[in-house]
Amino acid sequence: MDFLFHKVSEKEKEEIKREAKEIMDKFSKKISKIDKKIPEPLIERKDFERVEEEYNKDELKLDFRERMFENAPSKNKDFIIAEKKKW
Repeated sequence: MDFLFHKVSEKEKEEIKREAKEIMDKFSKKISKIDKKIPEPLIERKDFERVEEEYNKDELKLDFRERMFENAPSKNKDFIIAEKKKW
């Protein structure tokens, strides 16, 4: 774990900055060659925005609970039984 606390020298910092600038410059050159004109969408729709439906929130909560319990491998009446992960 000592590598997590490795202090970066000034020389390494300058090298990192130089490499980052080089990468950004190359990316800028590539992206400047891309045609900036965005084509019109091929599909035109009368309705193009999603309309939120009104839901009964209590019903959704119950449905979510039922689905969670169906998918749980270990459960009892009111609880999902889970193992605590040891790291």
